[in-house]
Amino acid sequence: MNISNTHVAVIGGGCAGLSAAAALIEKGFQVTIFESSSQLGGRARTVLVENNSLMHLLDNGQHILLGAYRETLKLLRKVGVDEEKAFMRVPLQINMQAAPVKSIFSLKSVNYLPSPLNMLAGLIACKGLSIPELISAIKFMVHLRSTRFQITGDKALEQYLIEQNQPIKLIEMLWEPLCLAALNTPIAIASTQVFLNVLKDSFSNDSLTTRKKNSDFLLPRSDLSKIIANPIAHYLQENGAKIKLNRRIRQLELENDGFSLTTRDGKAFFSHVVIAAPAARLDKLIESIPKLQNVYKQTQSYSFQPIYTIYLQYPQDFKLSNVMYGLSGTLGQWVFDRGQLCDQNGLLAVIVSATGKHQLLSQDDLALRIAKELHQAFPDMPKPLWHKVIAEKRATFSCAPNLARPTNKTLQPRLYLAGDYTYADYPATIEGAIRSGIACAGLIANSLD
Repeated sequence: MNISNTHVAVIGGGCAGLSAAAALIEKGFQVTIFESSSQLGGRARTVLVENNSLMHLLDNGQHILLGAYRETLKLLRKVGVDEEKAFMRVPLQINMQAAPVKSIFSLKSVNYLPSPLNMLAGLIACKGLSIPELISAIKFMVHLRSTRFQITGDKALEQYLIEQNQPIKLIEMLWEPLCLAALNTPIAIASTQVFLNVLKDSFSNDSLTTRKKNSDFLLPRSDLSKIIANPIAHYLQENGAKIKLNRRIRQLELENDGFSLTTRDGKAFFSHVVIAAPAARLDKLIESIPKLQNVYKQTQSYSFQPIYTIYLQYPQDFKLSNVMYGLSGTLGQWVFDRGQLCDQNGLLAVIVSATGKHQLLSQDDLALRIAKELHQAFPDMPKPLWHKVIAEKRATFSCAPNLARPTNKTLQPRLYLAGDYTYADYPATIEGAIRSGIACAGLIANSLD
């Protein structure tokens, strides 16, 4: 078989499926994407919300990217996205706010220094730590560098930090917020090694890393569909890919040397298949493929974590002093000023990651609770005009220690898995999803050599 008669079906139009399709198209393959919903992007998409007869574009979650997301940025450049226009690049900074208007912890990396000196200098200058706590933090960073961010035997991050003599305040103000932001998993059950992998990519000191400022936060300046899904879709269609929306796969079957896919349009044959659906939705797709039952057993044992985004609209002349803050001792964990980010003046987005008490509240009660927390932290805030809660109840898999994660290549020839859950070095992130899609494309190309 050669490229000319190889037709790849990509099931799922999230970041993993889109990256797989883009890499395959670049290699000269025929590609058809099947997406069960009405839009591409998966969890990185925009939803249209109506309030008082006005329509608002809101992301299904406020995302933070890192400068270390090299494959994400490379793909976006390839499809014509201008990074400077698409993202606000903010050197690593954490401002933890508590009531009333009191910054109880503040850290900002020194961006003119190479990594990891930028982080060490930031720790030395940070506010809110005692001298002993500061020394513990610096010793820990030096230890991570000396061990190349590797540990022997994965374990829960909280346990590891305690073993490394990290003070409770430092855990609460720095490591726990970073863990929730990176892994969306409570620190008590989160994988230490995966967390350290993210830190390593962020604070590596090779020349490429220094130039790219990998520890920077990249905050989207526009809605996610406009930045990610739409440009990639345009690139794919311009280069001959077919995109079929609202096409749920009713059945995936082995047929001759390939596969037949059944949708509402009937059956179609493909030589190769990349399943880029979320881990939580694999069961129906692979139930008829005997060689994938091991994958089924693996992913059925997964637990999942939610992400709630609470949007609060204030008068248009209101804005925060900084574009983002961490919140301490509250349900809300991070607050973003979308007026400063993407010209949605007066609109704040508050993130609540992972499982917690907020899941017991109704959406209206949760929004009211968050509004009260913000008012306690920022007493000059007016009352919100309206709110919208977007809950992704199974947003990510729980990134626990030693989690069994399937590889991109399966036991079934010509069938591959793409998705953040297959990229074992990373938690559930856009970067992990995109790297997994690229890996699938490489495996298909290599199989034909």
